[in-house]
Amino acid sequence: MFIQTESTPNPATLKFLPGQTVLEAGTADFPSADTAGKSPLASRIFAVDGVTGVFFGTDFVTVTKADAVEWDHIKPALLGAIMEHFQSGAPVMDTGEQAASGHADHDGEDGEIVGQIKELLDTRVRPAVAQDGGDITFHGFDRGVVYLHMQGACAGCPSSTLTLKMGIENLLRHYIPEVTEVRPVAV
Repeated sequence: MFIQTESTPNPATLKFLPGQTVLEAGTADFPSADTAGKSPLASRIFAVDGVTGVFFGTDFVTVTKADAVEWDHIKPALLGAIMEHFQSGAPVMDTGEQAASGHADHDGEDGEIVGQIKELLDTRVRPAVAQDGGDITFHGFDRGVVYLHMQGACAGCPSSTLTLKMGIENLLRHYIPEVTEVRPVAV
């Protein structure tokens, strides 16, 4: 098994490509070791000192490290943990645990607008940020303001504010005149 690594726009996050499917559908975000209990793979990765976050996409794993830790020191242990997991045949997620589709449900009068927002996110935004090892999901819409949740490499990335404001906000405002602003939320 050969695992490739790619840097991301977030210097604290590295993308690991195991060369096989990680999740069949959706994503899974583990912002701390406490949240990793439902995933044997995430638990194994958090066992490496210095890991502060783990995120799974369809064919990748992104790992976020503490600022005080150097990639050169923990990357071999992470490669070993990921390789051992896939060679063991253990599941990525415990039985019965589902990966998230990501988007929050929205009830109310703006249902058509929210549907358009989610479609644009799914077709134009999420594939691009997945290449960088992250995900951006719909969290809410209120009086013209779209609230988005950033995960994986996107969470805490220095360029995420620019991506939100210049990229996603301009895209949504272009296609959906009711959108006036895009803001990140912490979940």
